[in-house]
Amino acid sequence: MTFASLGLIDSLLSALDTLGYRTPTPVQAQSIPAVLAGRDLLAAAQTGTGKTAGFALPLLQRLVMEGPQVSSNCVRALVLVPTRELAEQVHQSFQKYGAAVPLRTMVAYGGVSINPQMMRLRKGVDLMVATPGRLLDLQRQNAVRFNQVTTLVLDEADRMLDLGFARELDQVFALLPKQRQTLLFSATFSDEIRAMAAKLLREPLTIDVAPRNVAAKTVTQSVITVDKKRKPELFLHLYQRRQWKQVLVFAKTRKGVDELVDRLQAARIAADSIHGDKPQPARLRALERFKAGEVDVLVATDVAARGLDIHDLPLVVNYDLPIVAEDYVHRIGRTGRAGASGEALSLVCADEAPQLGAIEALTRQTLKRSEEPGYQAAHRVPETNAKGELVKKPKKPKKSKAERMPGVEVKEDVRFRCP
Repeated sequence: MTFASLGLIDSLLSALDTLGYRTPTPVQAQSIPAVLAGRDLLAAAQTGTGKTAGFALPLLQRLVMEGPQVSSNCVRALVLVPTRELAEQVHQSFQKYGAAVPLRTMVAYGGVSINPQMMRLRKGVDLMVATPGRLLDLQRQNAVRFNQVTTLVLDEADRMLDLGFARELDQVFALLPKQRQTLLFSATFSDEIRAMAAKLLREPLTIDVAPRNVAAKTVTQSVITVDKKRKPELFLHLYQRRQWKQVLVFAKTRKGVDELVDRLQAARIAADSIHGDKPQPARLRALERFKAGEVDVLVATDVAARGLDIHDLPLVVNYDLPIVAEDYVHRIGRTGRAGASGEALSLVCADEAPQLGAIEALTRQTLKRSEEPGYQAAHRVPETNAKGELVKKPKKPKKSKAERMPGVEVKEDVRFRCP
């Protein structure tokens, strides 16, 4: 199968050829014809499956081929995403695929000045990628109108619900035209997602192209057990001994991110960070420096687990395990993309045994454990069984009185002996 066989126009095919896209992925093969035909879509697709092209390509084509010219402050197609990073990534994909088509696009998210976004909307845009909160801010200031919206895309809808956007999403849905095409992409089909789909979609085509919560087979996963207080020195030791060149590190808290970056920089290692307390321009600058090779270690909270597209990233390190097991899959999905090989290493202390068990249960595999010489954990990380459940130590049999009191003669009490 080729992209041409899916019915895409020449300008899009030329862009795909320039980008080196040769064969559609399963999600692209199923979603592109459906979107071109105007169908609503409910798609389960993990990161790295090519889902962005699956909706971006046919959406660009429909905008070029159909509909009136966009009016001032209006939008024809709206793509909602959960995070700033994903908004930038998705908009960049639209720009790459649509380099040769005459459409106006923009991206809008919080954490930066709203004024340039309002100015951009004055002439109208054919397509906007936005986070829900900033979109509502623009609407409240009368900077955007939705009467020309013909297509709504919800990308990573499960993550938007996880981040507490349910109320904002309902407010957006109430503002949109009832007659429209709606495409809903999610890594999971939870009860909440199914309820949302039932409310928004009309006779949708359902696509489920990848088993949920399964990491790419090209990613080698392993665990090194260590005491919590020794994690910083173990990371430095591994970085130097294994001669890591480019590594994306995930820590649980913003404070933990900053402390690790400070320690790395003190050791003269080029490191930078991404977390919610940093202004958006600083976060984007850190990501671009990492991609350009100016930074060797990028340390992030889970705000960056989705939406980071880094070509040929060799290694992801879980400095802390995530609280939510599903985030583990999204973290390590930053490596081993597009058929390339990758490595995911987790530094695990005894306190994290429940999270490790939950990850193993979710992914249906037991992660290979090891210890680094000189950094063996004094507090043992409990073993897990095939279901990811913690294995309790078997109770020691009770000692007899004679065993408990060696050297003391224990006389047998025969008062109650049966004849």
